[in-house]
Amino acid sequence: MRIVILCGGESSERDVSLASGWSVARALLERGHEVVLVDPAAAVPVLAGPLHPGDVVDGVAVGKEPPSLADRHQLRGRMHAALTGGPVLELLRGAELVFLALHGGWGEDGHVQALLEMAGVRFTGADSAVCAAAWHKGRAQAVLGAAGLPVAERVLWRPGVSEVPQDVKRLAAAGPMVAKPVADGSSVSVYRVDSPSQLAQVAAEVHSGDVELLVEPFLPGREFTVAVVGDQVLPVIEIELTTPMFDYTAKYQPGAVSEVCPARVPADFASRLQELALRAHGALGFGGDAYSRTDFRCDADGEPMCLEVNTLPGLTAASLLPLAAAGADWTYPDLIQRIVDLATR
Repeated sequence: MRIVILCGGESSERDVSLASGWSVARALLERGHEVVLVDPAAAVPVLAGPLHPGDVVDGVAVGKEPPSLADRHQLRGRMHAALTGGPVLELLRGAELVFLALHGGWGEDGHVQALLEMAGVRFTGADSAVCAAAWHKGRAQAVLGAAGLPVAERVLWRPGVSEVPQDVKRLAAAGPMVAKPVADGSSVSVYRVDSPSQLAQVAAEVHSGDVELLVEPFLPGREFTVAVVGDQVLPVIEIELTTPMFDYTAKYQPGAVSEVCPARVPADFASRLQELALRAHGALGFGGDAYSRTDFRCDADGEPMCLEVNTLPGLTAASLLPLAAAGADWTYPDLIQRIVDLATR
């Protein structure tokens, strides 16, 4: 099969996406596919290809910091031009399948999916409407809560537009809380706020970017994640932190975190997390042709709360979805081929 892998892109997760793209390319070549690797935000979008089975490709490492806001604006302009006309769009139209390894930004908020839908191009993962629903953490949690899934109290706040809302001040006065962008990934710009006096510092740091924040109580318990591929739920992973927050550096730099799969929890608790992940997958509209990964954190009583549902989880060597797949006795190429099969069946 002729497959174009889209990776890189304009989001804060650009480096992660590039690493995923190269990893996916190796797996697809191993499974006998013809591959072209494309970064639509790069000055020269075609990174490699056409590659054929037996070709050897090297991976790339994830940097310690995400791209700056200024760099992301430049990357977004290139990406828009590449995907709305010219040779990249023709390359996508000529593919039998586009494998989306674009994490964050336009890759997960539905933009790229909508463009591919309009162009009549088949792609992996959820459709544009599902991605749009899941990407905005505030709206997604509202949907999950309405479906009866456990979610924490939340308040939306745009520091560049409004003063600190009274509900945010109330949460800050009640105890530690977390403030994070409603539309970003890889735990970029996540703040722990331990007192109301810190709110001004958070507002000053995010003001220039006109970022909308989701503010919720800090949950002090254990952290878990559960992936769903098609209709199959994978083993539970526990994320054991050696840092105060599971931030960008902790996710992608060796030794910062321990990820245990299957999680060392009672069988009934693991089953409960898996059931919640399946329900979250369905509540946001993911079908049997898509895949997702739902993140949980427990409160002080050990009760799990749904944090978010990821529409295009990372596929790097250090990512959680491949670890969960290994826990189900799937090899990495098995996982990638299953994603291909879901999109083409």
